[in-house]
Amino acid sequence: MQTEEHDSGLKAGFLLQLSGVDIVAVVTTEHAKHFYNPAEVSVKVYDDKDEWELWTQRSDPVLHIELRRWADLFVIAPLDANTLGKIANGICDNLLTCVVRAWDTSRPLLFCPAMNTAMWQHPITAQQVSRLTEFGYVEIPCIAKKLVCGDE
Repeated sequence: MQTEEHDSGLKAGFLLQLSGVDIVAVVTTEHAKHFYNPAEVSVKVYDDKDEWELWTQRSDPVLHIELRRWADLFVIAPLDANTLGKIANGICDNLLTCVVRAWDTSRPLLFCPAMNTAMWQHPITAQQVSRLTEFGYVEIPCIAKKLVCGDE
């Protein structure tokens, strides 16, 4: 959950109102926490700390693998330019990108790009979005709105 306006995490509980949805969990990055308070999110929030605290020896479960096995659907909303670049290039240096790298591609992964217009219009962004769709992931197109910096 990373972008100019971060109300997605606060609304994660809304998903529980959808038919067929029993459990919702949020995987957040450390930088995303700058934009919202995880304590205000009504569902379980996992972060990098949880990844490293879950296991202490070889036979212990690994969180990013457990999340990959557990989830039927993965929605990355919002997906900022930094994480988009990491995913497109196979970088997995945090819990979120590790879950993506381990994701079962027979299950749906939806991604919702959200970034400043100048970043969105940079030529590499289209290449990275295309790479994610080549992986079989589904893009939820971004919308136009007034950004924190004042741009639209």
